[in-house]
Amino acid sequence: MEQVERLLKRTLPFQVVSPETLDGIAEISRHEVFKAGQVIYGAGQPAEEVYVLVSGRVAHRIDPDIKARVHEKELQVGDVFGWAAILEGEKVRLADVACIEAAEVLKIDGARLLELLRKDVNFGEAALKSFSQLISQQYYLPPSVSERVPTTLSKVGDTRTPASNEAEPQTASAWTLTMYRASAWLKSPDPYLMMVGFALMLGFWYLTVEVLKLPRFEDLPGLTTVVKEWFAEDPVYGMSIYTAEYYQHIWVSIRRVAIAFLLATVLGVPLGLFLGWSRSFREYVFPVFELLRPIPILAWVPLAIIMFSGSETPVIFLTFLASFFATALNTMLGVESIDESYTRAAACLGANRWQVFKEVIVPGSMPYVFTGLQISVGVAWFSLVAGEMVSGQYGLGYVINTSYTMVRYPTIIIGMVTLGIVGYTTSAMVRVAGNYMMQWRLREMALGGR
Repeated sequence: MEQVERLLKRTLPFQVVSPETLDGIAEISRHEVFKAGQVIYGAGQPAEEVYVLVSGRVAHRIDPDIKARVHEKELQVGDVFGWAAILEGEKVRLADVACIEAAEVLKIDGARLLELLRKDVNFGEAALKSFSQLISQQYYLPPSVSERVPTTLSKVGDTRTPASNEAEPQTASAWTLTMYRASAWLKSPDPYLMMVGFALMLGFWYLTVEVLKLPRFEDLPGLTTVVKEWFAEDPVYGMSIYTAEYYQHIWVSIRRVAIAFLLATVLGVPLGLFLGWSRSFREYVFPVFELLRPIPILAWVPLAIIMFSGSETPVIFLTFLASFFATALNTMLGVESIDESYTRAAACLGANRWQVFKEVIVPGSMPYVFTGLQISVGVAWFSLVAGEMVSGQYGLGYVINTSYTMVRYPTIIIGMVTLGIVGYTTSAMVRVAGNYMMQWRLREMALGGR
């Protein structure tokens, strides 16, 4: 069983399925040995099993009526064939398959395989899509064949036309996937370890400040004091979850970060793409970029106040700066990480410079771009606090600064914790958006394209 699972893990359509699904596929698989010259199956026969070549070599000849671009193909160890067993409609063999030399294969029941993949709501759809790409890319079959690979959410034997259900499975799949991930996270030890971590931090705070009253901690506001103030209907220092002022400060900070983050993305991503793509452009711009990037945000405060009128624009500018540099730098690194063989291959296939940029450079750099955006939104928050402390009139940074000058120490902690919660939420939103927009990576991983 372990040997079968190891083989399946190296097989393209099954590389991303869950361990439970992989175990199930191994259980419904069985070995079979064929002699040199022996026919495994012929065109027109019923298709019931999917095959994985374990050893030897096999000749795969597609029926000329199928109109494949390549009719003959020699299969190697690890190749998958017999995929007609999972196609929708009539399951009939489309090729003649015979052993060039003695071969060992793994036979997988097609109907039971479909059931297992449909139950794997997390990665089953990616495996089925990899089957479709396998058929069209490795066997050069027309879309009329590859499009017959069913989707994850459709039932076995479902005869509904794809056109009538095109939008519904996509919505259901996204929702089902989200719920599955949430359920898997709750069943894992992660949330409970997280709760233990928070409990240890709060316990340390409570012991050092309120119980032991250690030096340098005894003057800090205690845990119980902060909690009472935060959730008080009539707070001593004037701000709690029951006061409108609290939510006004949160909204102002979120609005500033959103504007700055949007500007940093719109300007930083194109700049990073061109810095990584064009050597001459990088020689002109990158030295200036690197000269300005290490300058601390607080050093820009006087110039920001001079350049921009009012109290709102300087804060947004200061928030934008750090976010912009993080976004542009990570995007540039993403472009530089792309293997030159991809751009050369595209050029050899006749792609012009703009097509290479659009089809190779932009998609290839996306993982780094979204990593940079996650860093960018976090950097934007602590840059925002610095700006609001200097020239803001509202916002969480303003609350923290004015609470210190007015000796309202519990409000300082409330502002800091709120800042952490809101900042974590925005980072999570960027991460979720990135995962949603990068689903193509999952399909590429399923085909081994890392």
